[in-house]
Amino acid sequence: MRIRFRENGPLVVEMPVELVDHQGNPIPIPAGKEMVALCRCGASKNKPFCDGAHKSCGFLGTNPPPVPAPTPAG
Repeated sequence: MRIRFRENGPLVVEMPVELVDHQGNPIPIPAGKEMVALCRCGASKNKPFCDGAHKSCGFLGTNPPPVPAPTPAG
């Protein structure tokens, strides 16, 4: 599986993938999709899917991921 972070946009997840809510209930994915875009700005009206709201809400997702601290040798 591959998950791509779009700059200032959604997480793009390549299929096959199964989405479930916090209770383990399946979230239906529209048929025929090769990938899904998941909202990361919080403004989508179609959560968990992206509806393009990040373009107008001022979302900036450009911070790089944190670098893990080195583990001590020993």
